[in-house]
Amino acid sequence: MLIVLTCILVPVALLATWVHDVALDTDRYVATVAPLATEPAVQDAAVHRITEAVGAHVDGKRVAGEIASWLQSQGLPPVAADAVSRLGPQIDSAVDSAVTKIATRVVHSDAFATVWRGANRAAHNAVVHALTGKGRGAFGVSDGTVTLDVGTAVDRVKKELVDAGLKPAEKIPQVNKQLVLFHSDQLAKFRKGARLLDTVGNWFPVIVVLLGAAGVFLAHHRRRALARTALGAAFTCLVVAIGLVVARNYYLDHLPPQVQSRAAAGAVFDTLLRFLRVSLRTAVVLGVVIALGAYFVGPGRLPVAVRGYSDHTADSAARWAAAHHVGAGRVGAWALAYRRAVTLLVLLIIALVFALWNHPTVLTVLLLVLVLLGVLALLALLAAAGRVQLNAARGAPRPAGDEH
Repeated sequence: MLIVLTCILVPVALLATWVHDVALDTDRYVATVAPLATEPAVQDAAVHRITEAVGAHVDGKRVAGEIASWLQSQGLPPVAADAVSRLGPQIDSAVDSAVTKIATRVVHSDAFATVWRGANRAAHNAVVHALTGKGRGAFGVSDGTVTLDVGTAVDRVKKELVDAGLKPAEKIPQVNKQLVLFHSDQLAKFRKGARLLDTVGNWFPVIVVLLGAAGVFLAHHRRRALARTALGAAFTCLVVAIGLVVARNYYLDHLPPQVQSRAAAGAVFDTLLRFLRVSLRTAVVLGVVIALGAYFVGPGRLPVAVRGYSDHTADSAARWAAAHHVGAGRVGAWALAYRRAVTLLVLLIIALVFALWNHPTVLTVLLLVLVLLGVLALLALLAAAGRVQLNAARGAPRPAGDEH
């Protein structure tokens, strides 16, 4: 029962860690959303929304008519004046193109990225508001919709339009400048869950580990129990990871009208959940590695064959080194006598390093596994050297693995 409960709670513990350490941590949050300022889909959505918010337009039909009347009063033939009066759509298009061009230049500039980071850092309380209902900021949360105020960028576009000679831009009224980033009818329910996860915080993963350790300790076959716990936890994390992919596709396929860009919504979704996805993948890889480790220290035919081949290779290398007058001295004898204890100590140190690692990834797991394998290989070579020295001292060779 403890093992099953552990397997179920492992992804929940990862979610609690994500909420507590990433979503509610200002520095990590800013580092997470900062790349969105240079994400093409988000930039395109921002340009579109800023262009709409600016609303700078000239009545091309009226302007064309005024120009045609003035030219006709100056002697332009009526046919030519009539042709000029029909240029209204082209004037509207030219003005819209100018607005879009300036908005694009603003959004793609370094200034926009700076404003984006600064606004998100100053308004981090809004993330807390989005998840727990507390705090406010540039982000707004209302009826399940999360928005970002792009007013600063709108004001800059207006200024550049005026500086470029488009005087009607001075009369642009104050309009809605909210860029919708996320919408969900279930946001209220998410808030309740976030409050609970934020309350348990970093203690929840420790509790889950203790539950799993207790389950393995109470099992009749602890090695098998460890392997099954690791595989079970990896499986549940894999299910949750697949569930996130399904949820993403469902969300993007059912976007409400408030969300202006499907691509931008996908980029925001992926960015905000990036660390959670990495944690789930890391847990899957770690579970598989632990299960394999538990299997290869067992009595199965393949594990015994692998260990025997490793010892035989180490003995061959030690005999070759001894023949060339290279030995390990007292270190080899010590490694031979305390190999099992040192192996357990190394495993504990690796586990402690992983536990203290700040947000480990799959690469972290693989790196620690390589370090562990390297230490075990070195220990095997030293023990083999000690065994060769012992056999030489006794004057009679012994086959590999006799000390076991």
